[in-house]
Amino acid sequence: MTNLDSVFQALSDPTRRAILARLIEGEATVDELREPFAMSQPSISRHLKVLEQAGLIATRIDGTSRPRRIEPAAFAAIEDWLKQYRAVWQANYARLDDVLKELKEEDP
Repeated sequence: MTNLDSVFQALSDPTRRAILARLIEGEATVDELREPFAMSQPSISRHLKVLEQAGLIATRIDGTSRPRRIEPAAFAAIEDWLKQYRAVWQANYARLDDVLKELKEEDP
């Protein structure tokens, strides 16, 4: 089970969100992920560790290379959590629509 606290904490950093955006395109090594950032390999590795601990990415061992990839299960857990709130928001908007419709009908 994905720990949503660690997922949202990992997503709170813009560098980690950018890393995830890059990984949507496909697997990438640490050096490939580091290219767009002005940071050292250890710094980017710390970001990758946070993402991996949150379950958002996984590492595949390929000889001496360790490409990272998106882990879809973590994003499914986020989506499931958001579905609860989406239903509440939709119900609230439907009630608001009803109130606005009534007000419009009452206004001559």
